[in-house]
Amino acid sequence: MTESTDLGPEDRKIVTLARSVRARNGVPEGAAVRDETGRTYAAGTVALESLKLSALQTAVAMAVAGGATSLEAAAVVSEASAASDADRAAVRDLGGPGTPVLLAGPDGTLRSTVAAG
Repeated sequence: MTESTDLGPEDRKIVTLARSVRARNGVPEGAAVRDETGRTYAAGTVALESLKLSALQTAVAMAVAGGATSLEAAAVVSEASAASDADRAAVRDLGGPGTPVLLAGPDGTLRSTVAAG
């Protein structure tokens, strides 16, 4: 396990944003992405009757809607043990297969980093 303090400042920032969204909104997951210009987008799980999106899918959609053309990194804060295939696919669609996806627990401790690939 890697402590979030072992991350660079920009990656720590997106983990912190993801954690904050999760706590503030009381949702199962929080996520944040950083685009090619350094802008960040943070979101929580969307669970409407007619629309269901993971936090990371929502953050990627927000980046696209905000004009992002690529991603530098993505982070998810969750109880899950791994980033889902659908989450990694959303990151890959915008950022490419090498984009890192950071998975942290609710306490902000980094559990894993995988390529969106």
